[in-house]
Amino acid sequence: MPARLVFLGRLEELAGRPFQDIAAGAPLDWADVLGWLADACSDQLSEAVAGEKVRIALNGALVPDKQALVLADGDELAFLPPVSGG
Repeated sequence: MPARLVFLGRLEELAGRPFQDIAAGAPLDWADVLGWLADACSDQLSEAVAGEKVRIALNGALVPDKQALVLADGDELAFLPPVSGG
């Protein structure tokens, strides 16, 4: 079962879709995920999700340190941009 990357808010617009399934195979770390995004989607999306204001959630739980991420098949990784509005 592949891992699923979920793009929310403006990140969905940059990705051009709400989610993308990827076959992780071996577990992927944060650098692997950013590299995959740059190759499969765009450098702009990869740079956006790498920003300090974008949070990530792995299987519904916020990840406090992106550098500690380990993504495996069957996982869901959501990219949460800052919320604005009023």
